[in-house]
Amino acid sequence: MKAKFLLYIIVGIFVIWSMDSININQIFKKNKIKQARLFYFFLTIAIVYLVTNFFYDFYNCFA
Repeated sequence: MKAKFLLYIIVGIFVIWSMDSININQIFKKNKIKQARLFYFFLTIAIVYLVTNFFYDFYNCFA
């Protein structure tokens, strides 16, 4: 379980770093900053969860 937590941290850093390249200002309506940030947060959490579980299951499949 310790390895999975460490994997969450590492993947989280890379996902946040890669999501920083997206210009979300053009996607959302004007003056909807809170909704845009909340969407960005949930999208980041979802991607971190999916990528971490993929790598963890992939590793366990061959271990």
